[in-house]
Amino acid sequence: MVRTVGVEEELLLVDEQSGDPRALSTAVLALAERHADGDSVFESELHRQQLEFATEPRTDMRELADEILRWRAEAARSAADAGGTVAALATAPLPVSPTIGEGERYRWLADKFGLTTQEQLTCGCHVHVSVESDEEGVGVLDRIRPWLAVLLALSANSPFWQGQDTTYSSYRSRVWGRWPSAGPVEIFGTARRYHEEVQALVDTEVLRDKGMIYFDARLSHRYPTVEVRVADVCLDPADAVLLATLVRGLVETAARAWRAGDPPEPYGVGLLRMAAWQAGRAGLEGKLLHPATMRPAPAPDVLRALLAHVRDALEETGDLAAAEEGIEQVLKRGTGARIQRDTLARTGSLRDAVADCVTRTLG
Repeated sequence: MVRTVGVEEELLLVDEQSGDPRALSTAVLALAERHADGDSVFESELHRQQLEFATEPRTDMRELADEILRWRAEAARSAADAGGTVAALATAPLPVSPTIGEGERYRWLADKFGLTTQEQLTCGCHVHVSVESDEEGVGVLDRIRPWLAVLLALSANSPFWQGQDTTYSSYRSRVWGRWPSAGPVEIFGTARRYHEEVQALVDTEVLRDKGMIYFDARLSHRYPTVEVRVADVCLDPADAVLLATLVRGLVETAARAWRAGDPPEPYGVGLLRMAAWQAGRAGLEGKLLHPATMRPAPAPDVLRALLAHVRDALEETGDLAAAEEGIEQVLKRGTGARIQRDTLARTGSLRDAVADCVTRTLG
């Protein structure tokens, strides 16, 4: 049976003329609900300069691609009616003072975590892939750990922060890592051990609930899925589909290894953090830590190694050719981080870079 895939994307709300982030989510959500006759897919996020949507679970990647384009376009339509637009940017290139969203949960986060909450105006992409049980899901989590940093590099789309070049390809990943429950995790071995660890973290009362388990990949607390949360939101919608394709391939490959009794790579959390840092710094422009060796290797070689790792799974779902083409395209074109920097170098203006990204968001 082919596993289903769903994608959650967070988008940045910006002024249509200036590109400045704008706190429009309340108005945009109301307009989107009106356009959809009360059945909107959009939700608020931590800051009012953000908007989130989630696709339906899909087995066909072409259908997933169509839905991502549809909801990005609908988000832009509703934002336009509120005087703004949307950009698939993982951080705001231009200076911004983020506005905490409405609701008791967001107020609790602001009170508990202070400046960390205030600064979390970041947009990610979460990919859900169906699993048959929590045991299978934990078997998958244990075996995909070395590859998650490669997904971060592929999606890197946040080079700028408060009007400055951070020198990172994914600065979102550095900001997101300030949450106490974020990042790579240990090998759990069993579903029971996983759930015991999650409960122990919640019992500290540092976290509000299980929704604050911000692991790079986790068992969803709402759906029967593995949820991979490591990626920036992708600028090009085609890259979002490529990301989802590779994540499904990783989940299926890992599940087969788990059923066969093949052990996970015994890398410690410290080494995985190094791999994530390197991926956030380099994107696809420099070297990454190769998951097979945890030694530096050119990013294109590592990305192609990921494709080789999941090749059998992609062949069976008919996604191999599209994934091969998608990888070569992103290596040629560059990630969102490279595109933003190239536009700034060409025009000398971050506002022009945002305007270009608004256009690219809609494919």
